[in-house]
Amino acid sequence: MRLRCSGFDWDDGNRSKCQKHGVSISEIEYVFLHSPRVAPDPKHSAEEERLIAVGKTSSGRPLFVAFTIRTATGRRLIRPVTARYMHAREAAAYEKGSL
Repeated sequence: MRLRCSGFDWDDGNRSKCQKHGVSISEIEYVFLHSPRVAPDPKHSAEEERLIAVGKTSSGRPLFVAFTIRTATGRRLIRPVTARYMHAREAAAYEKGSL
């Protein structure tokens, strides 16, 4: 799935929720700017479409990000909802291409 977005939608709410797991804003943005694997997340899509992205940070650490796409002032923006480093089993599946 290819994302066609022109930036990120950050505010105090999603910024603090993402950083709660020790992930920096720059790491999250880096993953999106370097061809993450993206898939729908229908289990968490009650009110708006949710997606997940997996990729690696600039230091090579596998990262999982739940996000949605929002439109503001005519621009499509990625709005991260939460982010965390992948667990060992997830990272292994990511490396094999099955995640």
